[in-house]
Amino acid sequence: MTRINIGRTNKLGYAAVIGLEGYVRSALDAELYELIKLRASIVNGCGFCVDIHATDGRKRGIPERKLAAVAAWQHAGALLDARERAVLALTDAVTRLGPDTVTDEIWGAAAEHFDEAQLGAIVLAIATINVWNRVAIATEMEPPLDAKHPLA
Repeated sequence: MTRINIGRTNKLGYAAVIGLEGYVRSALDAELYELIKLRASIVNGCGFCVDIHATDGRKRGIPERKLAAVAAWQHAGALLDARERAVLALTDAVTRLGPDTVTDEIWGAAAEHFDEAQLGAIVLAIATINVWNRVAIATEMEPPLDAKHPLA
């Protein structure tokens, strides 16, 4: 049971995050954005968001094996290309902020595949899903399991 509905109790703040979500969604490739959202949600342990983004990824046509590979992307071999691995490494680093997390090596690997505007959008995308993860975890949101959202 969700503790509170922040979309109802804090409408302006919620709307601001929705606005940022809309921006990054329009600025990035849809498949890449789903992989970012799925990876950050896995790192943060957000069951609600992992469920949403794995489901959304399937709906967008991302192969099941690629979605599963996000959990262990460092060892996924050819299931993920160099561009995807660079974004997932950056996602891990930005999500796990601390000393020496977003290293020059990680940033440089991403910069090989994306220009400055794209890198900015990627950082904002990672920040946005981290906001959603924290909201979902703090309010104890759970993946829906009903007729509209069946297990299979």
